[in-house]
Amino acid sequence: MSTTDLNSWILTLVTFIPLGGAVLLIFVPRRDRDIRVFALVTSLLAFILSLHLPAHFEHSQTGFQFEIDQPWIASPNIHYHMGVDGFSMWLVLLTTFLSPLCVLISWHSVRDRVKEFFILLLIMQTTLIGVFTSLDLFLFYFFWEATLIPMALLIGVFGHARRVYAAVKFFLYTMIASVFMLAAILWLYAKVGSFDLIAVEDAIRKGQVSGFGTAAPWLFLGFFVAFAVKVPLFPVHTWLPDAHVEAPTAGSVLLAGVLLKMGTYGMLRFNLGLFPEQSYANRSWIVALALVGIIYGALVAMVQPNMKKLIAYSSISHLGFVVLGIFSFTSSGLNGAMFVMLAHGVSTGALFMLAGIIHERRHTYEIREFGGLAKPMPTYAAFFLFIVLSSLGLPLLNGFVGEFLVLAGAFRAQAVYGIVGASGVIWSACYLLWMYQRVFFGKVTSEINSNLPDLGGVERAALWPAAAMALVMGVAPLIWLSSIAPAVENTLVPFARTVANVVKQ
Repeated sequence: MSTTDLNSWILTLVTFIPLGGAVLLIFVPRRDRDIRVFALVTSLLAFILSLHLPAHFEHSQTGFQFEIDQPWIASPNIHYHMGVDGFSMWLVLLTTFLSPLCVLISWHSVRDRVKEFFILLLIMQTTLIGVFTSLDLFLFYFFWEATLIPMALLIGVFGHARRVYAAVKFFLYTMIASVFMLAAILWLYAKVGSFDLIAVEDAIRKGQVSGFGTAAPWLFLGFFVAFAVKVPLFPVHTWLPDAHVEAPTAGSVLLAGVLLKMGTYGMLRFNLGLFPEQSYANRSWIVALALVGIIYGALVAMVQPNMKKLIAYSSISHLGFVVLGIFSFTSSGLNGAMFVMLAHGVSTGALFMLAGIIHERRHTYEIREFGGLAKPMPTYAAFFLFIVLSSLGLPLLNGFVGEFLVLAGAFRAQAVYGIVGASGVIWSACYLLWMYQRVFFGKVTSEINSNLPDLGGVERAALWPAAAMALVMGVAPLIWLSSIAPAVENTLVPFARTVANVVKQ
């Protein structure tokens, strides 16, 4: 197959190979090792194929690449339309990168219903990739809602003590919020006659959508509510800590690493893309919520007695940086927001893997149960410290670049945004380092802790790629930013016109 032919099919292959693997896994005999190996090979195959995207991505080209657009349903007019730009391409890579690590970290921890677990994990991978590659609003909404089913089942079936409560809460929050987005999508289809994102965006910019001026504020909110709950943005964040604490380790990794990014990606792609004037008009209260989330998430994380809940609240704080960067409407802010999404996926995904490893040994996340673990588990302590430093934004690691760019963009938009946002960086260092001190330093507080085994081979195999990626992203961020920048500039074009119109008024 030539490169041109592969370019036409690559998104379909990357999206649906995990789903195909999940279907084939049904027929694999119920031998746990065979099931695990098959799931790992399938997820690795999707990752290897996804590397074709950055390898053949044209950095100088604006718009979408690797497009495929085929009629699917004649009435209503629905197309199988997929494509990626600098935003969505790296989120696809993030999904395919974390998925094999989820298989590895679940190698020994999942002992019951092993086949069902890995089937759900592979289906989850397909639905997440589909969200980032879909350019038809119906197809996007289909994948968006489809992510709820495998994630809710992963939490509800394979989670901890309060798993059913957490699964139902997650499902209801996100499904109800998505109804508002569905109403906005159906309104646009009724006016434009197409679900195609590019056609809808073009019709809006040319003023060909009747009644759009009156409906735009409500359409903007319809999309925004769905995305804000998924982020989650303060104050609609309460489902997240419960979901994280009760989810199995792999579920938490995909939830924090990828699923939350669906919300911030949606804000970039749909709120800013379809409603630039409304995005600009609503920027003040959205930024205020983002800043509250940064500080609130950090302060609540600091007082958490539960390690996993602390990491969950840190996600609320870090995702606040992403929303702040997006609604700064500056080039550095949007570049930083996208980079924080990717860096957070790697670092927080690794933190949840590390939390899952200690839970396997002690069956608790309570910080008071630990202490002095650096002595019996030196390799584990070294990995944990490295990922903590990457998460809090140490220079030369992945967390620094994105937060620096976001704060630079926030300062350009409004100095007070940058000042308040910068305090979140300080708080993140406080809660992460304090947690590390209590868990790994001091005397061994419990006799059982003195005999805990250090990392095994499979656990190291899951952690090394995440640690290496954290370092590479910090040392060579231009690998990512060079392809993100054209998408950022393309996104800011209508915004520049919006600012000019507002100034004239």
